[in-house]
Amino acid sequence: MIPLSLLSTLPTLVASHGTFGLNLDIFETNIINLAIVIAGLVWFLRGFLGGILERRRERILGELKEAEERLSVATASLAVAQNSLGEARARAEKIRADGKSRAEAIRLESEKRTVEEMARLKQDSQSDLDSEVSRVSKLLQREAAEMAIAKALASLPGRLDASTQAQLIDQSIQSMGNA
Repeated sequence: MIPLSLLSTLPTLVASHGTFGLNLDIFETNIINLAIVIAGLVWFLRGFLGGILERRRERILGELKEAEERLSVATASLAVAQNSLGEARARAEKIRADGKSRAEAIRLESEKRTVEEMARLKQDSQSDLDSEVSRVSKLLQREAAEMAIAKALASLPGRLDASTQAQLIDQSIQSMGNA
């Protein structure tokens, strides 16, 4: 903030120094010196800053080129990896399908063997049953025959008299002679 006392003296200050205007005197204003200094700065700085900017531009372009090369390598690697992934998926699907068909074949073979084994066991049990029935039947026939013979032998002495025995012996001899 400007003090009030200074504000009151401002018009007298401006009046004592003159009016505001443009000084066109080349030597008094140092325009030539300024032009030489500015031209020198532009000429020197252009080479210096231009070189820095050019090196920076080349470095950035080099980094961009390297990034593009890495991108192309990464893209190629990605394509190879995706191709490998596709092949691996195809192989996995083939293995899965082969496994399913193999499991189905094993299951069918196992069922077939189970049915065959059951049929064999049934046949063996039927054969064992038939064998046992035949054995028991022969045993019963033999026992029945033995009981019949024993009964006949027990009742025979009371039924046969001497003439009937002689007649029976004669018939047996004749049947042997005819045979």
